[in-house]
Amino acid sequence: MSIKKDKVIEVATVLFAENGFENTSMANICIEANVSKGLIYHHFKSKEAILIEIFTQTTNQMIEMNENSKPSKDPKKQLLQLIDSVFSQIEKEKHLFKFNLNMMFNPTTNKILEEQIKLRASILFNSIKGIFNQLSIKKSEILSYIFIAEIDGIALSYLSSYNNYPLKKMKKELIKKYANYND
Repeated sequence: MSIKKDKVIEVATVLFAENGFENTSMANICIEANVSKGLIYHHFKSKEAILIEIFTQTTNQMIEMNENSKPSKDPKKQLLQLIDSVFSQIEKEKHLFKFNLNMMFNPTTNKILEEQIKLRASILFNSIKGIFNQLSIKKSEILSYIFIAEIDGIALSYLSSYNNYPLKKMKKELIKKYANYND
């Protein structure tokens, strides 16, 4: 990918997260990225194409991270590694998580990204269910949904609801909960 295309994606991600998709124009992206409209349209057909590219890239990063991690053979340790990884990412990549939440909950962008959102949810669910299958075959499906809901709720609260959200304490409690999990 070219440096200018990367810059457009980076700037658009921040603008979409901060101002919303509808309130960000191609002109805003051009100004902030310091590129011409011609350059943007050379790489992307539309603002929607930029949105899809950003979401696809973040999904691919999630898949890559999952594939490149060296999980423990112990499913409990896998779960704890996953919690640690997710919380680290939420803190380090706050703008990306904010972007993702904004795009998924906005009716306009949700419709544009419907296919990508379903793919990401399926990948995430199957990955977590694989861990819970090893821990509790009988309840693996419902436990996977509960675990994802906990992570989503924590991320949503941290990113939007509270100024001094106790993210580190939440991580510690979630780790304690799943470290002590017994079927």
